[in-house]
This record gives sequence, structure tokens and C-alpha cells, in this order.
Amino acid sequence: MRFILILSSFLFYSNLSSQDDWDFENKENKNKLFLDTRVVNGHTVNTLEKKVLDFRITHRFGEIATNQSYRTLFGFDNSTDIRIALEYGINDHFMLGFGRCKGAGPFLEFWDTFLKYNFFTSTNEAFKLTFSSKLFYTGMESSSDLSSITRFEKFSHRVSYHSELLIAYQIHPKLAIQFSPGYLYRNLTNYNDDNGLLNIGSIAKIHLFKKVSLMLEHFWIINNNNYRVNNYSHPFGIGVEINTFAHVFQLNFMNSKGLGEGQFLPYTSSKWSNGEFRFGFTIARKFNT
Repeated sequence: MRFILILSSFLFYSNLSSQDDWDFENKENKNKLFLDTRVVNGHTVNTLEKKVLDFRITHRFGEIATNQSYRTLFGFDNSTDIRIALEYGINDHFMLGFGRCKGAGPFLEFWDTFLKYNFFTSTNEAFKLTFSSKLFYTGMESSSDLSSITRFEKFSHRVSYHSELLIAYQIHPKLAIQFSPGYLYRNLTNYNDDNGLLNIGSIAKIHLFKKVSLMLEHFWIINNNNYRVNNYSHPFGIGVEINTFAHVFQLNFMNSKGLGEGQFLPYTSSKWSNGEFRFGFTIARKFNT
């Protein structure tokens, strides 16, 4: 029901908007790699155009294929995480963003901010290099459990950081790939875990129809220790990206619960093989300023 209400309100607003307000179709078709700045969870090499404001709502539901999941309408009764964000293009190569997540455990009241800079684009726009750096902060109350990772003795314990290099190439008119080596640092972790996690994201976009693409995304944690192998999984998602006037809709399935690299990279414990995957969507609405 919440999904239908949000979707309806966005579509209604679009019908009231003038095409002069945002020449979305013409601008986006010039970008041969990706339509949006995101895939399922991670960033793409794309940045927003100059003076474009992007309002985003991202939602994650409950598990679909576990025992008795039909009792929650295959996860639709549950909301594991929600992110509401505003992102802005300073110029055609540099953007910044600010958002807030409900939090999907162990952290709640999860805030994020990021900078993203596209520093190289080939003349035919088939190859791009972009750098992204993010900061995450939890505003939740500190736990009374001294052994918990939500026991924040210092302000710095609430903060984590992630930086990555995004490398994308159009290898075929209907196929684009991206690799994203990155590094996540958490100031407070379980004593068996590592503060720093090296990761590599891999993305494939397969163009199916004029305005529809299939998206595949996988993140591999390189320095998985025994604690992480026994408790966590690699995030994997599959989705459909739909281009409509002034909007990009993403309909996704993934095993991760949380949004933002500070959540889905270190704390994904669900496994596709156990039916522990979920449906999610993103609605992105762009405005000229």
C-alpha cells in the first residue's frame, strides 16, 4: 500500500509538470553507460548534471522466500530500511548528497553524506572514471551493553567512512560493465572483526528495451576473516531500471537489508540460497534549479 501511494503521488506530479521543466529524455540519452547515479545499492560512474536536484526515495521490504513468508505477504508487511535523500549537481562532473535511513541493524537513525567527482570521460562517453567518498553517522542511543558495537563511548564510534574508484566501460551497445574497488573503515567493530574492509563491486547493465534495462550487482569483501565468513554474506542484487519522463524507477531484489555502504557492505547476513532475499524499489525525481 505504501508503495502504491508513493508511486501514484510521483506519477501525478509528473503529469502536472511541463516538459520544459526537465528535458529528461534528451539529456539522459546522451549518457551511454547508465541512466542513474545508482544501481541496486551501489553508485554508478554517473553524476548529476549542473544545477539538477535529485529527490530520492529508496525502500527495502522483508524476506520473500523463507518459511511462512506468505504471512507477511512475502515481505511487503515489513520494512527493513527506508532512505530519503536530496542530491545535487554542482557542475556536470561534481555532485554531493545528503540522506537519512531508518537503519537495518545494528545501527538505527543512519545518516549519510557524500561527494562524487567524475574526473575522466572519453570523447565517445564509453569509458568513465569517477571517485566517490562517503561518511556515515548513527544518531541512535548508546547501548548499555559494554560489549555491543552500539555502545558509543566516543563520538567517533558512531562514524564510518567509505571511498571507491568507479570504472565503467560500454563494451557493447547493449552492455555496460563497471568495477568499483573500495575501502570501508569503521571506528568501532566487533573484536573479532576488522575495522577496515577492502571490497570490489561489479555491475552489469543489459539494455533490454528502449527504456528498460536489466541490472546486476555484486560486492565482494576481499579481506573476509573467519568471523565474517561465519556470520556474513556478500551482497548481491538484481533489478530492472525503467526510464520515464523526469523519473528513474528501479525495481530490485537483493539479499542486503540496509542502505548505504556503511550498512550493506559489512552487515549483510542474509543468503539467497536460504530464500533470504527481498524486494525493494527506488524512485528518483529530478528538478532543474
